[in-house]
Amino acid sequence: MTNVIHLTPPSRIISQKGRLGALLTSFAQHRRHADDVFWLKENAEILNILECTGTRPGEAALETYAEFYQTVKSRLRFFPQYYRFFLSIALDLEDLGMPGDQAEHLIHWACAQDLPRAELSDLQRMEARRLMARRDVTPKGCDPTLEERVRYFMARAATFVLPNKKAAYELTHLVFYLSEYGRCDPLLDADTLRSLHFAGLLAFLEQNADLLSEICIALHYAGEVPPALWTDWIRRETALFTVSDGANLSLQDDYHEFLVCNWHQATVGDSAFAKGFVCDRMRFNHNAARATPMREMSEAMFTLDTARSGDWLSMRLHMENRLSPKAMEVLTQAETSSQHFEEFFHGFARADRSGMRH
Repeated sequence: MTNVIHLTPPSRIISQKGRLGALLTSFAQHRRHADDVFWLKENAEILNILECTGTRPGEAALETYAEFYQTVKSRLRFFPQYYRFFLSIALDLEDLGMPGDQAEHLIHWACAQDLPRAELSDLQRMEARRLMARRDVTPKGCDPTLEERVRYFMARAATFVLPNKKAAYELTHLVFYLSEYGRCDPLLDADTLRSLHFAGLLAFLEQNADLLSEICIALHYAGEVPPALWTDWIRRETALFTVSDGANLSLQDDYHEFLVCNWHQATVGDSAFAKGFVCDRMRFNHNAARATPMREMSEAMFTLDTARSGDWLSMRLHMENRLSPKAMEVLTQAETSSQHFEEFFHGFARADRSGMRH
């Protein structure tokens, strides 16, 4: 005779504060260890999203970070290379309602150690400046030309007509920092707005909901209305995520896309983080297959060589003859989604470069 043990799966929490508490508990306690840099990354991201959308999870939900918060000073001193993560998490915890003033002490220590000087990237310098400014601190030797340089980068719209995810994500994050995550006007010029539209068209053609969500959020922070086709698609994609739980689940999942899609939903006033969550290890997946015409488009354009043109109207027939029906459907949607499409396609075609001598 065998003994049968019935395991009762944890019930999924459906109240908003309960859901947020379970979500934070999963990220803080059940996915990774707090001495893992990926723990810092994941928790900095979810807390930042809650803070910048004004979503307060409540004191009980924040309690899951109590031990981390009390030891954050010693953690920073031992791992100063991760100072931006530590500052971000401490600042957001306090601004979400956790009592204490650890963040200000961390900022003054990081400033005294001149940690921002270790950065090679203007993007990271901008983030450090923004984090320290949240407690009215200015980094040592703050470069007065920093903002001028990043705006110069953002306004080169030609950068964003070609697939370059690193450049596109840097563009969106610069808008986040310049706008204080939607708290002030980032004062973007017409060229930078065009850069965002070009990057958005590429993200849509790649069916990259993660990047497109960030671009739509950046446009929103800039006071622009993103194309309805993009935001409607993000809403549908957000609903398609599945959440599973279990102690042995792999963490090679779509957690970042899940967070950013829900960030977009919260930013535009729609329901966010509406899935049922548990206070356990969770995995976030987007299972639906997506048509991705970008590779087909690139191959078709490359094989045309000197016959390719930057004129979309003349090239449309060539695309119809070379792309699969699903890819062509996405391309047609992209064409109608933004008034910048024809200008974007002209740059994407690289027709002016086809006759270059070797």
